[in-house]
Amino acid sequence: MPPSRHLGFGMRLLVAVFTIVFLATAQAQPAVPETKAAAVFAAWLDAFNSADAVKVGAFDRTYRPAPSLAQLSGLRRQSGGFVLVRVVASEASRFTGLLKEVESQRFAQVQMALTGDPEPVLASFALDLVPPPADLAVQRLSEADAVAQLVSHLDEAARRDRFAGAVLVARDGKVLLERAWGLADRARNLPATVETRFRIGSMSKMFTAVAVLQLVEAGKLGLDDTVGRHLAGYPNRAIAETVTIRQLLTHTGGTGDIFGPGFAENRHNLRTHDDYVRLYGERAPDHPPGAGQRYSNYGFILLGALIETASGMSYDDYVRRHLFEPAGMTSTGSLPESEAVPERAVGYISRGNELVPNSDTLPWRGTSAGGGYSTVGDLLRFVEALQAGRLISPALFQAATRRQAGPFGLGFAVVGDGDWQGFGHNGGAPGMSGDLHVFPRLGYVLVALANLDPPASSRPLEFIEPRLPEAR
Repeated sequence: MPPSRHLGFGMRLLVAVFTIVFLATAQAQPAVPETKAAAVFAAWLDAFNSADAVKVGAFDRTYRPAPSLAQLSGLRRQSGGFVLVRVVASEASRFTGLLKEVESQRFAQVQMALTGDPEPVLASFALDLVPPPADLAVQRLSEADAVAQLVSHLDEAARRDRFAGAVLVARDGKVLLERAWGLADRARNLPATVETRFRIGSMSKMFTAVAVLQLVEAGKLGLDDTVGRHLAGYPNRAIAETVTIRQLLTHTGGTGDIFGPGFAENRHNLRTHDDYVRLYGERAPDHPPGAGQRYSNYGFILLGALIETASGMSYDDYVRRHLFEPAGMTSTGSLPESEAVPERAVGYISRGNELVPNSDTLPWRGTSAGGGYSTVGDLLRFVEALQAGRLISPALFQAATRRQAGPFGLGFAVVGDGDWQGFGHNGGAPGMSGDLHVFPRLGYVLVALANLDPPASSRPLEFIEPRLPEAR
């Protein structure tokens, strides 16, 4: 799903962020008015930025915000804190301010109101992502200057251990930047390279979508076929009889997630798509199929099972033979974690002030819903094969990458407007972060992969997109 507009719930990044964002010019923070509400805001900002448990606890006990500062600890790690850009409105019991994240080009508006009690608490609190003000927009640069600024930005981010991964920028088939930063394996002090295979999470949903569309073109599947037409004996009748392949691709089938207690308890035993179906197949839809949209990892598990049934091949064999080999993607796959994969990076989770391996969170192997690995170069080759018509027909490619339901095409995220309308997908889980942004009208392909928590891969693309020139 697209990132939540409400930053208080962690800005879940489930598909690629294409929104053009801007960098605030360096300036001193404005003075905070001498009101009670402004003083509470200043205390909130100080506690949030400090990441100090004592300050955070004291603020939460005194003012009882919802969400609490303690609940925003993940946002604090991701954002690096906030700076106040300007005071929007200030009254005795209300305060509204414009903030900018320290670690990114994102802006947010904070609004808070106090109760009328002698010792007031927060009556309301909101922290929302907002477009950057026009007067704080950065200027578009030449390709060379935009790339140079991105390199400097990532040099500094890597120096502060805020980025480890690889980035690729291409335009009209010409690679403008392909470079890596940081360490792929900290225990062995192995640097990341452009050949490092990073885990890509849900980015592999694009591979699943293309595989399904190939089978549609071959007449083995139909977009409006139901699940039950191909998966005989599927346990839940409502899903079998009403959910279609189109709805699975557009996250409108109500098929739910795979993560939660059931996954945690069975992580090492979930080795095939059939294993997932046995675990989750009895569940009813979590909303009427076709009547809503909710990002569904299990829906893409079902697509993997459908690919296997329709093709007579395992999912991994099918995508290797029909996608990776035709596209020249020699470093992409989803072998089990128990197998040694050359150049596969170790993922690292932020726990407090430490980075620890994410091995205790990983599935047995990648699936049709995500969890494989790739390189920035292979993902460029995937885009080039798609655009050249080597994987699916131009007509199906256009259908897959234009809006079908909400922000989704057929398995691809589709966001933006005008020349900056693009497609792609992201992938995020503890210790892995990946983004692919493709802007066909302008010819840009942008890829970032990282072995750190999300949104590590989003930051580089957010930095360079508003700086890239539109004119050729």
